[in-house]
Amino acid sequence: MPSNAQRRQAAKRKLERQLERRAQRARKRRQLTIGLSALGVAAVVAAGVGIWVLGRGGDDAASTAASETTDPAQTEFAALPAGRSEPLPESVNCAYPPGGEPARPVQPPRTDGILTTGEGNTDISVSVETTQGNIGLVLHNDTSPCTVNNFLSLASQGYFDDTACHRLTTSDSLAVLQCGDPTGTGAGGPGYQFANEFPTDQYAPEDPAATQPLTYPRGTVAMANAGAGTNGSQFFLVYGDSILPPQYTVFGTIDETGLATLDTVAAAGVEGGGQDGAPAQPISLTSVRMD
Repeated sequence: MPSNAQRRQAAKRKLERQLERRAQRARKRRQLTIGLSALGVAAVVAAGVGIWVLGRGGDDAASTAASETTDPAQTEFAALPAGRSEPLPESVNCAYPPGGEPARPVQPPRTDGILTTGEGNTDISVSVETTQGNIGLVLHNDTSPCTVNNFLSLASQGYFDDTACHRLTTSDSLAVLQCGDPTGTGAGGPGYQFANEFPTDQYAPEDPAATQPLTYPRGTVAMANAGAGTNGSQFFLVYGDSILPPQYTVFGTIDETGLATLDTVAAAGVEGGGQDGAPAQPISLTSVRMD
């Protein structure tokens, strides 16, 4: 039969384990919130350019109750949907209403009869030349046609040429390089906005799942925004699995050469240290063209 001293020691060890689990949960929440905020805090004042910030992540009663019974270290986030639940029609119309001052003179994309199927209209190959190496992209027109239409329009007008990728994040939950702002500040856009597409449009407007974190896998290309419907020119390249709600339009993938380029930039870290900020190894887009 255990003595009083042994019981006290057992109780102390139990309390220490509980406190450590709570500390782990707190660190996990801070890491997720900081990681998500990092992409958008500098740009949320400008339409169509920042990154939408997930709420406080875990402060509500349901999340707290779940965390009491779940080891955060064992948490696995669901992956993004593999594709649309139903295919799009053969062509769609898009809208690009005005929003903010353009960072560089540019014309909005065409809006009518954007093809989503057929040869040359599904997986579109794009070569991105940068000061640190090439990044090959494949754009998925059958998934997010209005977004791809916008990207190709901007590229054809030289909008992305000689623009710095202004933000790198290197946390365990967010590993992305953000580009597409000619001002290099995170506040620039093309002077118009457009709606979210896949995967956001796979959820009903009030569906709670639309705000739950998912895994955006390594090799994903997605749009940055300051909330639904504020997409512009900024996009981010995912070089490591990243945790985000499905509120960022996915419109392409990165090839192995491009991932190697991103890995090199990420390995150099963030200027001045930390996990978010300008890349310590500067990288600029010198040319973005469809193959």
